[in-house]
Amino acid sequence: MCGFIGLLKAETKWLDESERKEFENRNNLIHHRGPDDDGYYEDEHIIFGFRRLSIIDVQSGQQPFTYHDDRYCMVFNGEIYNYLELKAALEKQGMTFSTDSDTEVIIAMFSQKGVDTFRELRGMFALLIWDKEEQCLYGARDMFGIKPFYYKESEEGVYFASEKKSLLTESEQIDQEAFQHYFTYQYVPEPISMNEDISKLESGSYFIKAKDRQLVSYRYFQPDFKVKHYENKDWIERIQTALDQSVAMHMRSDVPVGSFLSGGIDSSFIVALAKRYHPNIKTFSVGFEQNGYSEIDVAQETADRLGVENYAYMISPEEYVAKLPKIIWHLDDPLADPACVPLYFVAREAKKHVTVVLSGEGADELFGGYNIYREPESLRVFESIPAPAKDLLARVADVLPEGVKGKSFLARGTTPIRQRYIGNAKMFEEEEKQSMLRNYRKEYYYQKVTAPLYDQIDHEHSVHQMQYIDMQTWLKGDILLKADKMTMAHGLELRVPFLDKEVFNVAREIPVSKKIANGTTKHILREAASGIVPDHVLNRKKLGFPVPIRHWLKNELYEWAKNLIQESATDHLLEKHVIFNLLEEHCKGKKDNSRKLWTVLMFMLWHQIYIEKRFDISELQGEDRTESKLVHI
Repeated sequence: MCGFIGLLKAETKWLDESERKEFENRNNLIHHRGPDDDGYYEDEHIIFGFRRLSIIDVQSGQQPFTYHDDRYCMVFNGEIYNYLELKAALEKQGMTFSTDSDTEVIIAMFSQKGVDTFRELRGMFALLIWDKEEQCLYGARDMFGIKPFYYKESEEGVYFASEKKSLLTESEQIDQEAFQHYFTYQYVPEPISMNEDISKLESGSYFIKAKDRQLVSYRYFQPDFKVKHYENKDWIERIQTALDQSVAMHMRSDVPVGSFLSGGIDSSFIVALAKRYHPNIKTFSVGFEQNGYSEIDVAQETADRLGVENYAYMISPEEYVAKLPKIIWHLDDPLADPACVPLYFVAREAKKHVTVVLSGEGADELFGGYNIYREPESLRVFESIPAPAKDLLARVADVLPEGVKGKSFLARGTTPIRQRYIGNAKMFEEEEKQSMLRNYRKEYYYQKVTAPLYDQIDHEHSVHQMQYIDMQTWLKGDILLKADKMTMAHGLELRVPFLDKEVFNVAREIPVSKKIANGTTKHILREAASGIVPDHVLNRKKLGFPVPIRHWLKNELYEWAKNLIQESATDHLLEKHVIFNLLEEHCKGKKDNSRKLWTVLMFMLWHQIYIEKRFDISELQGEDRTESKLVHI
């Protein structure tokens, strides 16, 4: 687990002293990703910088890594869990290795198979490989987008980095399309970023960039569904086997491994399986003092039932807000998911005990875990209604006053899925953005993001379409982004056993009827967890990381929010009177505007950090040494 920066130079030359110093400064901006070591490689065409967090082959896994008489040079962020199996296969072919690292296995495979290598890797990765002989640069990102990968073309050449902050200059401009999409999705959807000219390599993709030629990217993985039909007992066995093997592989490490533990089935399942391989595994939980917004009690009961240690941390509204600037700086782009903050705190506490943590991200997307996935079943009655009648019902829904019972049901039932569902978070409608954004452009309507995705999956069941949309947007744009950035902020490696190639190969075959059944989501996963996960967890209502911003914005955080809106130098971008109205409506209890307000507030804070430059970067970058209120259970 590490971070990198690379530059494919526009001119054939070596960097002079000042250019080299600037490059090193860019690499040092991501010191938190690799506090154990750094390294550089340069020839007349390329320069790589690297920060290392030592996990596997601590003694000899340094990068940049050269291979085949220095023909290849590689920087790599991530972990390959099947590297031992791949290495054994290569050794049978007569290849020898000088280290025990997964890095050497990747580059050895690449020397034989080229870009076909990426399809065989079971793990999380973002990597660059320079072929000195062919003067060609290759880059790749893992199939789900667990690890980040940014790039930017400039006068100096093409830059590549693990974090966007390493690519920024003083003259960066906000990308208007990203700006508008953010206020709908609460994140910036790939491949764009909030800064013009900085893009993300999409998940499941690789690129080839030959000297003096354009960068061209290709997909090597596209999620799909291949439904099969088995008896329940067979599904349960297949799921348990795939997850157990995945957890075993994800625990390969030369340093201590722990796990996050909430009150839900996903993390509990991971911990229960992990205990088989590491009986003394430590677990970490977080919550809030606000009544109804903490899963600590449930997590501690789960830890007790499983016989593992649990460390719990309670977050106050004051420290929640105090850490927001540091959190937004680490995120690179604004992200309005309030769960970023508890994830930041639980990662900080875990780092005091371990270097690697397991987590349950990805289970909902693969196994059908979101409550919204039950919507197609509830709207099935509309499938038999003729089109003219359906149009009439849509007009009725449109004229009914807000709050009238049945209005939402009629509106959803008469709206095609590709128009009503764009992923798990939908903040502002286009009409709302037109009134709030000063330079609104209608060509950047939010369905521009999802329409091409629906075209790829329109033959599938509605639930599969929703899962696909989430895997291609929400999962990597929100869930995995915050998971990577909040853990790496503390030099902690997070691993996600659900997002494994072999687990996906099982999940893609499960019929919708096995996912959405008996009034629950993830039905067959719950069946597979029965007897492994404690009973009190199996059928609990899904909470995720609940955050009491709805209450706080009326009380403890009201003045903070009001001041941030007033002080933010975003008058040229936003109609502040609209935002103040949202705040006052919320404060008076007329509407719950908390998520919309949070979306605006996080953009304003991002603007203060990255555009207005109001914060001292050295303080935001510095290690968080806050004394914790840790409770050991």
